[in-house]
Amino acid sequence: MQTESTPPHGFAVDTHCHLFLMEGDAAATVRKARRGGVERLVCVGIDPASSRRSLEMAESFRGVFSTAGMHPHSASDFDQAAGAVIEELLADPLVVGVGETGLDYYRRLSPVEDQQRVFRTHVALSRETGKPLVVHVREAWDDALRILEEERAERVVLHCFSGDQGVAKEAGDRGYFLSFAGNVTYPNAERLRDAATVAPEGHVLAETDSPFLAPQPRRGSPNEPANVIDVLATLAAVRGLNLEPMVEVATEASLRAFPLIR
Repeated sequence: MQTESTPPHGFAVDTHCHLFLMEGDAAATVRKARRGGVERLVCVGIDPASSRRSLEMAESFRGVFSTAGMHPHSASDFDQAAGAVIEELLADPLVVGVGETGLDYYRRLSPVEDQQRVFRTHVALSRETGKPLVVHVREAWDDALRILEEERAERVVLHCFSGDQGVAKEAGDRGYFLSFAGNVTYPNAERLRDAATVAPEGHVLAETDSPFLAPQPRRGSPNEPANVIDVLATLAAVRGLNLEPMVEVATEASLRAFPLIR
């Protein structure tokens, strides 16, 4: 279990990674991130098995925390047994969020009806536990925002934010957190960078979604938590900040989004 503490400022946070999907030595990956100033990692589960594995990672490495949930791609597999495992994991203080959950109408690997049903269940779990909801949305913004409102979602983290300025403004008005990933660095991501300019201060987070979405300077290689600094550098540029204050603002927002990672 974690026994050491780190000062609450002066470091970066990767709010969304999947250590269990990375090749190589997880300990080396975590050490490399820490050497680069990334001292908090949220390892996000995508089903009961990976959620349990994420907790094992959190128990093994200082500064690593986990979440528990069912990805929309696997929503059709969500049954009573899966729900029981996720609820059990959420009782652990190292499990700091519910998800990832949400809606993905791009690939539709589970029927829309199943995705929406499981999404609503996760919103309820977030409200019951008081832990933030980690939300995946792809080509489903209207339904996702509607369900979040209908189910009275409270602390919401929009992972790998992909909306436009209008969605960013609406999400910000609701008090949601917008977490930007490596794709914000891509040359063709002008619309996403425009959204990053209007996201409210104090609600902008940075993530890697590693091992996916390596930022532009590292495309072609597996992504890793250390690369969240590249995301923060792009956010700083589009928001008119130097890197250091951008890191500070994003870290403060991350600690409010995920209070248990303090």
